[in-house]
Amino acid sequence: MTYILAIDQGTTSTRSIVFDADLTVVGSDQREFPQHFPRSGWVEHDPGDLWDTTVATMKGAVEKAGIDVSAIAGIGITNQRETTVVWDRETGEPVHRAIVWQDRRTAGYCRDLKAAGHEDMVTDRTGLLLDPYFSGTKLRWILEEGARDRADQLAFGTVDTWLIWNLTGGTAHVTDATNACRTMMYNIHDGTWDREVCRLLDVPMSMLAEVKDCAADFGTTDVLGPRIPILGVAGDQQAATMGQACFSKGMLKSTYGTGCFALLNTGDTPVRSTNRLLGTVAYQLDGKPTYALEGAIFVAGAVVQWLRDGLGVIESAAQTQTLAEEADDGQQVYLVPAFTGLGAPHWDADARGAMFGLTRGTGPAEMARAALESVGYQTRDLLEAMRSDVPDLGNAVLRVDGGMAASDWAMQFLSDILDAPVDRPAVLETTALGAGWLAGMRAGVCPDMTTFAQRWQADRRFAPAMDGDRRDRLYAGWQDAVRRTMTG
Repeated sequence: MTYILAIDQGTTSTRSIVFDADLTVVGSDQREFPQHFPRSGWVEHDPGDLWDTTVATMKGAVEKAGIDVSAIAGIGITNQRETTVVWDRETGEPVHRAIVWQDRRTAGYCRDLKAAGHEDMVTDRTGLLLDPYFSGTKLRWILEEGARDRADQLAFGTVDTWLIWNLTGGTAHVTDATNACRTMMYNIHDGTWDREVCRLLDVPMSMLAEVKDCAADFGTTDVLGPRIPILGVAGDQQAATMGQACFSKGMLKSTYGTGCFALLNTGDTPVRSTNRLLGTVAYQLDGKPTYALEGAIFVAGAVVQWLRDGLGVIESAAQTQTLAEEADDGQQVYLVPAFTGLGAPHWDADARGAMFGLTRGTGPAEMARAALESVGYQTRDLLEAMRSDVPDLGNAVLRVDGGMAASDWAMQFLSDILDAPVDRPAVLETTALGAGWLAGMRAGVCPDMTTFAQRWQADRRFAPAMDGDRRDRLYAGWQDAVRRTMTG
Protein backbone atom coordinates (compact mmCIF):
# COMPACT_ATOMS: atom_id res chain seq x y z
CA MET A 1 0.00 0.00 0.00
CA THR A 2 1.92 3.01 -1.29
CA TYR A 3 -0.74 5.61 -2.13
CA ILE A 4 -2.51 8.27 -0.08
CA LEU A 5 -5.93 9.76 -0.80
CA ALA A 6 -6.33 13.40 0.30
CA ILE A 7 -9.76 15.00 0.57
CA ASP A 8 -9.75 18.80 0.29
CA GLN A 9 -13.26 20.01 1.15
CA GLY A 10 -13.29 23.74 0.38
CA THR A 11 -15.73 26.62 0.41
CA THR A 12 -16.86 26.39 -3.20
CA SER A 13 -15.73 22.93 -4.27
CA THR A 14 -14.51 19.56 -3.07
CA ARG A 15 -11.36 17.98 -4.46
CA SER A 16 -9.78 14.60 -3.90
CA ILE A 17 -6.18 13.86 -4.87
CA VAL A 18 -4.25 10.60 -4.98
CA PHE A 19 -0.57 10.97 -4.04
CA ASP A 20 2.14 8.37 -4.34
CA ALA A 21 4.73 7.78 -1.62
CA ASP A 22 6.83 10.68 -2.97
CA LEU A 23 3.75 12.92 -2.63
CA THR A 24 3.48 13.32 -6.40
CA VAL A 25 -0.06 13.73 -7.72
CA VAL A 26 -1.18 10.71 -9.73
CA GLY A 27 -4.90 11.47 -9.99
CA SER A 28 -7.41 14.12 -8.93
CA ASP A 29 -11.06 15.02 -9.24
CA GLN A 30 -13.00 18.17 -8.32
CA ARG A 31 -16.69 19.07 -8.03
CA GLU A 32 -18.27 22.43 -7.31
CA PHE A 33 -21.43 22.68 -5.20
CA PRO A 34 -24.10 25.38 -4.72
CA GLN A 35 -23.73 28.36 -2.40
CA HIS A 36 -26.82 29.58 -0.56
CA PHE A 37 -27.31 33.23 0.45
CA PRO A 38 -30.70 33.43 2.22
CA ARG A 39 -30.09 37.00 3.41
CA SER A 40 -27.45 39.69 3.09
CA GLY A 41 -24.38 38.54 5.02
CA TRP A 42 -25.71 34.97 5.41
CA VAL A 43 -23.86 32.09 3.70
CA GLU A 44 -24.94 28.45 3.87
CA HIS A 45 -24.11 25.05 2.40
CA ASP A 46 -26.22 21.93 2.20
CA PRO A 47 -24.28 19.37 4.29
CA GLY A 48 -25.49 16.71 1.88
CA ASP A 49 -23.67 18.49 -0.95
CA LEU A 50 -20.44 18.43 1.05
CA TRP A 51 -20.80 14.70 1.61
CA ASP A 52 -21.96 13.80 -1.91
CA THR A 53 -19.14 15.72 -3.62
CA THR A 54 -16.64 14.13 -1.25
CA VAL A 55 -17.69 10.61 -2.20
CA ALA A 56 -17.89 11.48 -5.90
CA THR A 57 -14.39 13.03 -5.99
CA MET A 58 -12.88 10.19 -3.96
CA LYS A 59 -14.14 7.72 -6.57
CA GLY A 60 -13.17 10.02 -9.44
CA ALA A 61 -9.62 10.56 -8.18
CA VAL A 62 -8.98 6.85 -7.71
CA GLU A 63 -10.38 6.11 -11.16
CA LYS A 64 -8.21 8.78 -12.79
CA ALA A 65 -5.16 7.54 -10.91
CA GLY A 66 -5.75 4.09 -12.36
CA ILE A 67 -4.92 2.32 -9.10
CA ASP A 68 -6.60 -0.38 -7.08
CA VAL A 69 -8.33 0.86 -3.93
CA SER A 70 -6.46 -1.76 -1.91
CA ALA A 71 -3.22 0.14 -2.70
CA ILE A 72 -4.34 3.16 -0.62
CA ALA A 73 -2.58 3.20 2.74
CA GLY A 74 -4.60 5.99 4.30
CA ILE A 75 -6.84 9.01 3.89
CA GLY A 76 -6.06 12.60 4.84
CA ILE A 77 -8.75 15.25 5.22
CA THR A 78 -8.45 19.02 5.08
CA ASN A 79 -11.46 21.29 5.17
CA GLN A 80 -12.93 24.76 5.23
CA ARG A 81 -12.72 25.77 8.88
CA GLU A 82 -15.35 27.24 11.24
CA THR A 83 -18.24 26.11 9.03
CA THR A 84 -20.79 24.61 11.40
CA VAL A 85 -22.88 21.45 11.00
CA VAL A 86 -25.36 20.05 13.53
CA TRP A 87 -27.01 16.67 13.01
CA ASP A 88 -29.12 14.04 14.75
CA ARG A 89 -26.99 11.22 16.16
CA GLU A 90 -29.63 8.58 15.47
CA THR A 91 -30.66 9.48 11.93
CA GLY A 92 -27.51 11.28 10.79
CA GLU A 93 -29.73 14.02 9.33
CA PRO A 94 -28.62 17.67 9.64
CA VAL A 95 -31.03 19.89 11.56
CA HIS A 96 -30.08 22.97 9.51
CA ARG A 97 -27.95 23.90 6.55
CA ALA A 98 -24.28 24.29 7.37
CA ILE A 99 -23.51 27.87 8.40
CA VAL A 100 -20.37 28.86 6.51
CA TRP A 101 -17.33 30.59 8.01
CA GLN A 102 -18.12 33.72 5.96
CA ASP A 103 -21.57 34.06 7.54
CA ARG A 104 -22.18 37.19 9.66
CA ARG A 105 -25.63 36.51 11.15
CA THR A 106 -24.38 36.42 14.74
CA ALA A 107 -22.65 39.82 14.58
CA GLY A 108 -25.24 41.38 16.92
CA TYR A 109 -24.84 38.63 19.50
CA CYS A 110 -21.05 39.04 19.37
CA ARG A 111 -21.42 42.78 19.94
CA ASP A 112 -23.60 42.07 22.98
CA LEU A 113 -20.98 39.71 24.43
CA LYS A 114 -18.26 42.30 23.88
CA ALA A 115 -20.36 45.01 25.50
CA ALA A 116 -20.84 42.73 28.51
CA GLY A 117 -17.04 42.47 28.88
CA HIS A 118 -16.54 38.83 27.84
CA GLU A 119 -14.01 39.21 25.02
CA ASP A 120 -10.86 39.20 27.17
CA MET A 121 -11.87 35.91 28.79
CA VAL A 122 -12.62 34.32 25.44
CA THR A 123 -9.35 35.55 23.90
CA ASP A 124 -7.27 34.45 26.91
CA ARG A 125 -8.59 30.91 26.62
CA THR A 126 -9.15 30.37 22.89
CA GLY A 127 -6.78 32.86 21.24
CA LEU A 128 -9.74 34.14 19.20
CA LEU A 129 -11.87 37.26 19.18
CA LEU A 130 -15.62 37.52 19.67
CA ASP A 131 -16.61 37.45 16.01
CA PRO A 132 -19.32 35.67 13.97
CA TYR A 133 -16.52 34.09 11.92
CA PHE A 134 -16.06 31.31 14.47
CA SER A 135 -18.22 28.25 15.06
CA GLY A 136 -19.40 28.80 18.63
CA THR A 137 -21.94 31.53 17.98
CA LYS A 138 -23.13 29.77 14.82
CA LEU A 139 -23.81 26.63 16.88
CA ARG A 140 -25.72 28.63 19.48
CA TRP A 141 -27.81 30.23 16.70
CA ILE A 142 -28.83 26.81 15.34
CA LEU A 143 -29.81 25.67 18.83
CA GLU A 144 -31.86 28.81 19.41
CA GLU A 145 -33.66 28.34 16.09
CA GLY A 146 -35.58 25.34 17.37
CA ALA A 147 -33.02 22.64 18.15
CA ARG A 148 -32.28 23.37 21.82
CA ASP A 149 -35.01 21.11 23.22
CA ARG A 150 -33.30 18.07 21.69
CA ALA A 151 -29.68 19.12 22.07
CA ASP A 152 -28.84 15.88 23.90
CA GLN A 153 -29.65 13.98 20.68
CA LEU A 154 -27.50 16.19 18.47
CA ALA A 155 -23.87 16.26 17.41
CA PHE A 156 -21.90 19.32 16.37
CA GLY A 157 -18.95 19.32 14.06
CA THR A 158 -16.83 21.36 11.74
CA VAL A 159 -16.72 19.91 8.22
CA ASP A 160 -13.99 17.38 9.01
CA THR A 161 -16.13 15.93 11.80
CA TRP A 162 -19.20 15.76 9.55
CA LEU A 163 -17.26 13.94 6.82
CA ILE A 164 -15.62 11.49 9.22
CA TRP A 165 -19.01 10.73 10.83
CA ASN A 166 -20.36 9.78 7.42
CA LEU A 167 -17.21 8.02 6.21
CA THR A 168 -17.23 5.79 9.31
CA GLY A 169 -20.97 5.15 9.27
CA GLY A 170 -21.56 7.21 12.39
CA THR A 171 -19.04 5.35 14.55
CA ALA A 172 -16.52 8.21 14.97
CA HIS A 173 -17.38 11.66 16.33
CA VAL A 174 -13.90 13.20 16.22
CA THR A 175 -11.92 16.24 15.15
CA ASP A 176 -8.33 17.42 15.37
CA ALA A 177 -6.77 20.25 17.37
CA THR A 178 -6.47 22.63 14.40
CA ASN A 179 -10.21 22.49 13.71
CA ALA A 180 -11.21 22.47 17.37
CA CYS A 181 -9.22 25.64 18.01
CA ARG A 182 -11.31 27.51 15.40
CA THR A 183 -14.62 26.93 17.13
CA MET A 184 -14.09 29.54 19.87
CA MET A 185 -14.86 26.82 22.41
CA TYR A 186 -11.41 25.17 22.68
CA ASN A 187 -8.77 26.15 25.23
CA ILE A 188 -5.52 26.26 23.24
CA HIS A 189 -3.41 26.25 26.42
CA ASP A 190 -5.04 23.24 28.11
CA GLY A 191 -5.87 21.37 24.89
CA THR A 192 -9.48 20.75 25.97
CA TRP A 193 -12.96 22.08 25.33
CA ASP A 194 -13.43 25.07 27.63
CA ARG A 195 -16.34 24.73 30.06
CA GLU A 196 -16.58 28.43 30.86
CA VAL A 197 -16.76 29.50 27.22
CA CYS A 198 -19.31 26.78 26.46
CA ARG A 199 -21.34 27.96 29.43
CA LEU A 200 -21.19 31.54 28.14
CA LEU A 201 -22.48 30.41 24.72
CA ASP A 202 -24.99 28.00 26.29
CA VAL A 203 -23.55 25.08 24.31
CA PRO A 204 -23.89 21.58 25.83
CA MET A 205 -20.47 19.93 25.89
CA SER A 206 -22.14 16.61 25.06
CA MET A 207 -22.45 17.88 21.47
CA LEU A 208 -18.67 18.26 21.03
CA ALA A 209 -16.32 15.81 19.34
CA GLU A 210 -13.26 14.02 20.71
CA VAL A 211 -10.13 16.03 19.85
CA LYS A 212 -7.08 14.22 18.42
CA ASP A 213 -3.63 15.04 17.03
CA CYS A 214 -3.42 15.96 13.34
CA ALA A 215 -1.86 12.57 12.60
CA ALA A 216 -3.92 9.96 14.44
CA ASP A 217 -6.40 7.14 13.99
CA PHE A 218 -9.72 8.76 13.10
CA GLY A 219 -11.57 5.57 12.13
CA THR A 220 -11.92 3.58 8.93
CA THR A 221 -14.18 3.82 5.91
CA ASP A 222 -15.49 1.35 3.34
CA VAL A 223 -17.12 3.82 0.95
CA LEU A 224 -14.66 2.76 -1.76
CA GLY A 225 -14.94 -0.95 -0.94
CA PRO A 226 -12.00 -2.22 1.13
CA ARG A 227 -11.62 -0.53 4.51
CA ILE A 228 -9.14 2.36 4.54
CA PRO A 229 -7.94 4.14 7.69
CA ILE A 230 -8.37 7.90 8.08
CA LEU A 231 -4.99 8.97 9.43
CA GLY A 232 -4.59 12.72 8.96
CA VAL A 233 -6.84 15.74 9.58
CA ALA A 234 -6.15 19.49 9.60
CA GLY A 235 -8.07 22.66 8.87
CA ASP A 236 -7.23 24.01 5.45
CA GLN A 237 -4.93 26.83 6.54
CA GLN A 238 -2.99 24.68 8.95
CA ALA A 239 -2.74 21.94 6.33
CA ALA A 240 -1.27 24.52 3.93
CA THR A 241 1.20 25.58 6.63
CA MET A 242 2.41 21.98 6.81
CA GLY A 243 2.29 21.59 3.03
CA GLN A 244 4.58 24.64 2.84
CA ALA A 245 6.91 22.98 5.38
CA CYS A 246 6.65 25.95 7.74
CA PHE A 247 7.85 23.86 10.66
CA SER A 248 10.32 26.33 12.15
CA LYS A 249 9.52 29.29 14.38
CA GLY A 250 9.36 32.49 12.33
CA MET A 251 8.33 30.85 9.06
CA LEU A 252 5.39 32.50 7.33
CA LYS A 253 2.88 31.39 4.70
CA SER A 254 -0.18 32.92 3.07
CA THR A 255 -2.86 30.99 1.18
CA TYR A 256 -4.94 32.73 -1.49
CA GLY A 257 -8.19 30.86 -1.99
CA THR A 258 -11.70 32.21 -1.46
CA GLY A 259 -10.19 34.19 1.40
CA CYS A 260 -6.58 34.81 2.36
CA PHE A 261 -4.99 33.44 5.50
CA ALA A 262 -1.49 34.25 6.71
CA LEU A 263 0.05 32.08 9.44
CA LEU A 264 3.28 32.78 11.30
CA ASN A 265 4.81 29.85 13.19
CA THR A 266 5.42 31.02 16.79
CA GLY A 267 6.77 27.72 18.12
CA ASP A 268 5.65 26.14 21.37
CA THR A 269 4.24 29.37 22.82
CA PRO A 270 1.05 31.11 21.69
CA VAL A 271 1.41 34.87 21.14
CA ARG A 272 -1.26 37.17 22.56
CA SER A 273 -1.66 39.73 19.79
CA THR A 274 -2.06 43.41 20.57
CA ASN A 275 -3.26 43.99 17.00
CA ARG A 276 -6.35 41.78 16.92
CA LEU A 277 -4.65 38.86 15.20
CA LEU A 278 -5.51 35.35 16.30
CA GLY A 279 -3.58 32.88 18.39
CA THR A 280 -4.16 29.41 17.01
CA VAL A 281 -2.77 25.86 16.81
CA ALA A 282 -0.61 25.46 13.70
CA TYR A 283 -0.45 21.69 14.13
CA GLN A 284 -0.34 19.10 16.88
CA LEU A 285 1.79 15.96 16.63
CA ASP A 286 2.56 13.40 19.34
CA GLY A 287 0.42 15.35 21.79
CA LYS A 288 2.49 18.54 21.43
CA PRO A 289 0.93 21.65 19.89
CA THR A 290 2.87 24.12 17.77
CA TYR A 291 1.24 27.54 17.69
CA ALA A 292 0.77 30.26 15.09
CA LEU A 293 -0.28 33.86 14.82
CA GLU A 294 -2.94 34.16 12.13
CA GLY A 295 -4.49 36.94 10.13
CA ALA A 296 -7.64 36.21 8.15
CA ILE A 297 -8.87 38.10 5.09
CA PHE A 298 -12.40 37.11 4.15
CA VAL A 299 -12.24 37.99 0.45
CA ALA A 300 -9.25 37.22 -1.80
CA GLY A 301 -9.98 34.92 -4.74
CA ALA A 302 -13.67 35.63 -4.16
CA VAL A 303 -13.14 39.16 -5.47
CA VAL A 304 -12.19 37.68 -8.85
CA GLN A 305 -15.32 35.50 -8.73
CA TRP A 306 -17.30 38.68 -8.10
CA LEU A 307 -15.84 40.33 -11.19
CA ARG A 308 -16.82 37.26 -13.21
CA ASP A 309 -20.15 36.22 -11.72
CA GLY A 310 -21.41 39.43 -10.13
CA LEU A 311 -20.37 42.11 -12.61
CA GLY A 312 -19.70 40.01 -15.70
CA VAL A 313 -16.63 42.08 -16.61
CA ILE A 314 -14.49 38.96 -17.13
CA GLU A 315 -15.24 35.47 -18.40
CA SER A 316 -12.41 33.67 -16.60
CA ALA A 317 -10.11 34.36 -13.66
CA ALA A 318 -7.07 34.26 -15.97
CA GLN A 319 -8.27 37.45 -17.68
CA THR A 320 -7.59 39.56 -14.59
CA GLN A 321 -3.83 39.50 -15.11
CA THR A 322 -4.10 40.63 -18.75
CA LEU A 323 -6.53 43.39 -17.80
CA ALA A 324 -4.36 44.52 -14.87
CA GLU A 325 -1.41 44.89 -17.22
CA GLU A 326 -3.55 47.06 -19.54
CA ALA A 327 -4.90 49.34 -16.79
CA ASP A 328 -4.33 53.10 -16.98
CA ASP A 329 -1.41 53.99 -14.71
CA GLY A 330 -2.87 57.47 -14.35
CA GLN A 331 -5.80 56.12 -12.35
CA GLN A 332 -5.50 54.74 -8.84
CA VAL A 333 -8.66 52.85 -8.05
CA TYR A 334 -9.03 51.13 -4.68
CA LEU A 335 -11.44 48.25 -4.11
CA VAL A 336 -12.11 47.35 -0.46
CA PRO A 337 -13.81 43.94 -0.82
CA ALA A 338 -15.64 43.93 2.51
CA PHE A 339 -18.52 41.91 1.05
CA THR A 340 -18.96 40.00 4.32
CA GLY A 341 -17.24 42.46 6.64
CA LEU A 342 -13.57 43.15 7.26
CA GLY A 343 -11.37 40.52 8.88
CA ALA A 344 -8.00 41.01 10.54
CA PRO A 345 -6.73 43.31 11.80
CA HIS A 346 -9.89 45.46 11.59
CA TRP A 347 -12.66 42.99 12.53
CA ASP A 348 -15.59 45.12 11.41
CA ALA A 349 -18.46 42.70 10.81
CA ASP A 350 -20.76 45.45 9.54
CA ALA A 351 -18.41 46.97 6.94
CA ARG A 352 -19.39 46.41 3.33
CA GLY A 353 -17.46 46.63 0.08
CA ALA A 354 -16.63 49.94 -1.56
CA MET A 355 -14.64 51.28 -4.50
CA PHE A 356 -12.78 54.59 -4.49
CA GLY A 357 -11.11 56.73 -7.14
CA LEU A 358 -13.58 56.05 -9.98
CA THR A 359 -13.57 58.34 -12.99
CA ARG A 360 -15.42 58.33 -16.31
CA GLY A 361 -12.39 56.57 -17.70
CA THR A 362 -12.53 53.68 -15.23
CA GLY A 363 -13.29 50.38 -16.91
CA PRO A 364 -12.81 46.64 -16.56
CA ALA A 365 -9.00 46.92 -16.68
CA GLU A 366 -8.81 49.33 -13.76
CA MET A 367 -11.35 47.30 -11.78
CA ALA A 368 -9.40 44.09 -12.38
CA ARG A 369 -6.18 45.74 -11.25
CA ALA A 370 -7.88 47.11 -8.13
CA ALA A 371 -9.22 43.64 -7.35
CA LEU A 372 -5.78 42.03 -7.53
CA GLU A 373 -4.14 44.89 -5.65
CA SER A 374 -6.70 44.60 -2.84
CA VAL A 375 -5.27 41.21 -1.95
CA GLY A 376 -1.75 42.64 -1.70
CA TYR A 377 -2.89 45.57 0.42
CA GLN A 378 -4.85 43.33 2.78
CA THR A 379 -1.85 41.03 3.16
CA ARG A 380 0.31 44.01 4.08
CA ASP A 381 -2.26 44.95 6.74
CA LEU A 382 -1.73 41.50 8.24
CA LEU A 383 2.06 41.60 8.06
CA GLU A 384 2.23 45.08 9.59
CA ALA A 385 0.23 43.72 12.54
CA MET A 386 2.46 40.64 12.78
CA ARG A 387 5.61 42.77 12.75
CA SER A 388 4.18 44.79 15.62
CA ASP A 389 3.40 41.63 17.63
CA VAL A 390 6.70 39.90 16.74
CA PRO A 391 9.24 42.74 16.34
CA ASP A 392 12.10 40.50 15.18
CA LEU A 393 10.07 39.22 12.21
CA GLY A 394 11.48 41.84 9.84
CA ASN A 395 11.00 41.26 6.13
CA ALA A 396 10.61 37.50 6.40
CA VAL A 397 10.16 35.49 3.22
CA LEU A 398 6.48 34.85 2.56
CA ARG A 399 5.59 31.44 1.11
CA VAL A 400 2.40 31.65 -0.96
CA ASP A 401 -0.05 29.13 -2.34
CA GLY A 402 -3.62 28.79 -3.53
CA GLY A 403 -5.24 29.62 -6.86
CA MET A 404 -4.35 33.32 -6.96
CA ALA A 405 -0.67 32.53 -6.35
CA ALA A 406 -0.53 31.37 -9.97
CA SER A 407 -0.82 34.99 -11.12
CA ASP A 408 2.65 36.43 -11.71
CA TRP A 409 1.24 39.96 -11.74
CA ALA A 410 -0.52 39.55 -8.38
CA MET A 411 2.52 37.97 -6.73
CA GLN A 412 4.89 40.64 -8.02
CA PHE A 413 2.59 43.35 -6.69
CA LEU A 414 2.41 41.47 -3.40
CA SER A 415 6.21 41.44 -3.11
CA ASP A 416 6.35 45.11 -4.10
CA ILE A 417 3.78 46.34 -1.60
CA LEU A 418 5.22 44.19 1.22
CA ASP A 419 8.83 45.10 0.38
CA ALA A 420 9.66 41.45 1.05
CA PRO A 421 10.50 38.32 -0.97
CA VAL A 422 7.61 36.07 -1.98
CA ASP A 423 8.27 32.38 -2.69
CA ARG A 424 5.83 30.39 -4.80
CA PRO A 425 6.25 26.62 -4.37
CA ALA A 426 6.54 24.06 -7.10
CA VAL A 427 3.30 22.51 -5.77
CA LEU A 428 0.59 25.16 -5.42
CA GLU A 429 -2.02 22.82 -3.93
CA THR A 430 -0.26 22.76 -0.58
CA THR A 431 -3.49 22.33 1.39
CA ALA A 432 -4.13 18.85 0.01
CA LEU A 433 -0.39 18.16 0.14
CA GLY A 434 -0.36 18.88 3.89
CA ALA A 435 -3.27 16.54 4.52
CA GLY A 436 -1.70 13.88 2.33
CA TRP A 437 1.63 14.17 4.13
CA LEU A 438 -0.04 13.79 7.55
CA ALA A 439 -1.78 10.59 6.51
CA GLY A 440 1.23 9.25 4.66
CA MET A 441 3.58 9.94 7.54
CA ARG A 442 1.17 8.21 9.95
CA ALA A 443 0.89 5.25 7.57
CA GLY A 444 4.66 5.01 7.28
CA VAL A 445 4.79 5.52 3.52
CA CYS A 446 5.80 9.21 3.41
CA PRO A 447 8.87 10.98 4.80
CA ASP A 448 9.19 12.42 8.29
CA MET A 449 8.97 16.15 8.98
CA THR A 450 12.67 16.87 8.49
CA THR A 451 12.95 15.05 5.18
CA PHE A 452 9.67 16.51 3.93
CA ALA A 453 10.91 20.05 4.71
CA GLN A 454 14.20 19.41 2.92
CA ARG A 455 12.32 18.38 -0.22
CA TRP A 456 10.28 21.60 -0.39
CA GLN A 457 11.04 23.46 -3.63
CA ALA A 458 10.26 26.94 -4.90
CA ASP A 459 8.91 27.44 -8.39
CA ARG A 460 9.84 31.12 -8.36
CA ARG A 461 10.90 33.89 -6.00
CA PHE A 462 9.38 37.36 -6.52
CA ALA A 463 11.62 40.16 -5.25
CA PRO A 464 10.42 43.70 -4.50
CA ALA A 465 11.10 46.14 -7.35
CA MET A 466 8.84 49.09 -6.52
CA ASP A 467 10.18 52.50 -5.60
CA GLY A 468 9.79 53.14 -1.87
CA ASP A 469 7.98 56.46 -2.31
CA ARG A 470 5.44 54.90 -4.65
CA ARG A 471 4.95 51.99 -2.26
CA ASP A 472 4.25 54.33 0.64
CA ARG A 473 1.90 56.50 -1.42
CA LEU A 474 -0.13 53.53 -2.67
CA TYR A 475 -0.45 52.00 0.78
CA ALA A 476 -1.46 55.33 2.35
CA GLY A 477 -4.26 55.55 -0.23
CA TRP A 478 -5.38 52.04 0.70
CA GLN A 479 -5.43 52.87 4.39
CA ASP A 480 -7.58 55.91 3.67
CA ALA A 481 -10.00 53.78 1.63
CA VAL A 482 -10.31 51.27 4.49
CA ARG A 483 -10.98 54.05 6.99
CA ARG A 484 -13.78 55.35 4.78
CA THR A 485 -15.27 51.85 4.57
CA MET A 486 -15.29 50.98 8.27
CA THR A 487 -18.40 51.53 10.35
CA GLY A 488 -16.68 52.05 13.69
